[in-house]
Amino acid sequence: MRVNVIGGKEKTYQAWYGVPQNLLATNRTFNSAGTEKPGDPYDNETDNYQQDHYQFFLNHSFNQHLAFNVILFYTKGKGYYEQYKASQNFSDYGLTEPVIAGDTIASTDLIRQLWLDNDFYGSVFSLQYKENGTQLSFGGGANQYVGHHFGKVIWSAIGFPKDYEWYRLHALKNDINFYGKWQQKIQDHWESFVDLQYRKVVYDLDGFRDNPQLTIKNNYHFFNPKIGFSYNNHNWRAYFSYALANKEPNRDDFEASPDQQPKFETLHDFELGVERSMNKITLGVVGYYMRYHDQLVLTGKINDVGAYTRTNIPNSYRLGTEIQFSYRPIPQLRWDANLALSENKILDFTEYVDDYDNGGQKVNVYKKTDISFSPSAIVASTITYAPVRNFQFALLSKYVGPQYLDNASKKDRRLDAYFLNDVRLSYSIYNKLFKEITIIGQLNNLFSVKYEPNGYTFSYVYGGELTTENYYYPMALRNFIVGLNVRL
Repeated sequence: MRVNVIGGKEKTYQAWYGVPQNLLATNRTFNSAGTEKPGDPYDNETDNYQQDHYQFFLNHSFNQHLAFNVILFYTKGKGYYEQYKASQNFSDYGLTEPVIAGDTIASTDLIRQLWLDNDFYGSVFSLQYKENGTQLSFGGGANQYVGHHFGKVIWSAIGFPKDYEWYRLHALKNDINFYGKWQQKIQDHWESFVDLQYRKVVYDLDGFRDNPQLTIKNNYHFFNPKIGFSYNNHNWRAYFSYALANKEPNRDDFEASPDQQPKFETLHDFELGVERSMNKITLGVVGYYMRYHDQLVLTGKINDVGAYTRTNIPNSYRLGTEIQFSYRPIPQLRWDANLALSENKILDFTEYVDDYDNGGQKVNVYKKTDISFSPSAIVASTITYAPVRNFQFALLSKYVGPQYLDNASKKDRRLDAYFLNDVRLSYSIYNKLFKEITIIGQLNNLFSVKYEPNGYTFSYVYGGELTTENYYYPMALRNFIVGLNVRL
């Protein structure tokens, strides 16, 4: 039996707008957050959030064949982000325009907070039976998410009551699932498994901030099967598996009219892997093919309420291989590396671009494009050296290939490849008072590489020309973190 209580609170200055491409070379720390305020930026343009976890674990073995475990959990989250907004229309906040000295005032500057107060609780359970090469598992889980979204205006130049609340919305999501899994040893070297899951998801959404009258009540019933075979013989291991998975849309995807509502996504996943272990070397190769139906992606399309939401695309896939390698020439030294190569494509992609000259949107059709944020090559390496007892040194290296900011596969909307190196040191102390005390220090981005792993893009037609604006999230140059782990 075990109980976990975990809590955390953060307050960070907002930095989610990114750095415009034209400033990336000269001002990588540029931040437009808070600059709607005249003069100096608003100094409390912050994100504030607290989350507390309460977890109870019970594991029980009835005998050598039968075991049971159950988890109960509750997570409480509450927080807001604060913004200074200039020239806000009173009508957008549900207020009539004030009249001052005979003049009707349409807008004002204000400071607002957008709140989320949420509760997430539920249980996960399973029953396992093992005997003579047979393993049976039965289990499931049930959870409920309750979210309250509301907004407050805490200051305005004119016209707003104190701590005025202009919206309050309720969101409910229920998720329940049951599964059964059968693992069977067929012969000395062969084993098979069948995993069958039923999952039900219920959405009850009471409007959106920019569309409070839109309510969503959706039920989803998913059947997710998985089957596979594995082979073990001395130092060889191989396996094949097939899985069908379904996933519901996110809350934001539903902000559209009834005839534009999103559909759930379906994935067919095929995997084949081989692994060979030798005296000092382990080598593994996995090949996979993931076929999507109705994958939800951003296409630039605006729905009838004026929001950019994800749209279902009929056909897309990921095809690739992953190679894992481990080498230990001496007990104190170990090298682990992996390589992932993949092709990630959308078939028959339709892009929507805002046309400010003529209104509406222009449509561009592509036969085959890359899925955004999907690099075709990733390489990682970790070299670990323990020269003396309780002390460890590690060099961590990572290469990430180029990736696109959207699904149109345009080179002017791309993240460049980057190669990083980190150094980690750790030292452990054992004594009678504590089981283990470990001091960890890590120096990240050892060579101060300038790189951007994320960003966003949008395009529009204006003055007869197509304009594309890219924004990036630059990462820190050389930086460090220090940690202390204590086991009682």
